Amino acid sequence: MIKDSYNRIHNYLRISLTDNCNLRCFYCMPEEEYEFTQASKLMQASEIESLARTFVAEGVNKIRLTGGEPLVRKDAAQIISALGRMNIDLSLTTNGARVHDFIDVFLKANIKSINVSLDTLQADKFQIITRRNIFQQVKDNINLLLQNQIRVKINVVVMKGLNDMEIVDFIEWTKDQPIEVRFIEFMPFAGNRWTSNQVVSLEDILNLVSSRYQYIALPGGANDTAKHYQVPGHAGSFAVISTMSAPFCGTCNRMRLTADGKLKNCLFSEAETDLLGPLRMGEDVLPLIYQCIGSKAKALGGQFSGLFETIEADTIHNRSMITIGG
Repeated sequence: MIKDSYNRIHNYLRISLTDNCNLRCFYCMPEEEYEFTQASKLMQASEIESLARTFVAEGVNKIRLTGGEPLVRKDAAQIISALGRMNIDLSLTTNGARVHDFIDVFLKANIKSINVSLDTLQADKFQIITRRNIFQQVKDNINLLLQNQIRVKINVVVMKGLNDMEIVDFIEWTKDQPIEVRFIEFMPFAGNRWTSNQVVSLEDILNLVSSRYQYIALPGGANDTAKHYQVPGHAGSFAVISTMSAPFCGTCNRMRLTADGKLKNCLFSEAETDLLGPLRMGEDVLPLIYQCIGSKAKALGGQFSGLFETIEADTIHNRSMITIGG
């Protein structure tokens, strides 16, 4: 098992397939004209499979594919199919735009759950946030997943003055649909112009929900990043990922492999460990994996702590969200 110095077992690997995306959400990819990583510097399909097998042999039993948008990769179906043959819980996070092209691939790979990023239920606001006019296509693809008995989690990055007024609308969506809406506190990354006054905290979110609904807390898993709730009688549920106001680092079991083959032991870690270079040189990457996870900070990459209101984003050294993979 892969453990850090705080005895946390790491059995969950998130693999970014690309830093490319067919949307242009400002908090993730700040510029329309973005210089993507050259294809030769990205992990190839066989390299992703090789590294995944190394992690699985060391106890990893869950892999999530991320991006960018993982489904814009030309060989995404090949990668999903290869990982689907491993004895793991395979899932992915997508913006939903290309789900209809991959539904058969998902089913053959035995994918049971998919996260769809959707920050608004208003078509005009969707176009403002993403700079693309495909809101109905995304909604239709969410329904397609549900029709095929794939569990759907909706990732909503909540920002004050942008979509916090839609929180109750998202809760209303859970009334008849068996979805889980996950409200995510806005986090600081390179280029996303984060300020603390944009953060809608766990307390803020629950207060907004309680203004219209009564809800109950639900039990969570041992390594959950989300706090779970449900409105009695609703088919679905909701959750809050409170990275900024109530961090959950004490039970972290996650590792992140960027599209260019760098291992990050935390979403906010400044340091990275190159696995792709040594792999291409025929070297054993296992010692590098253990060294990277062994050096993991106790919380938040060791870059900040305490009240999020006091955080100075300019002092945090990290990649942009799209080059990390979420």
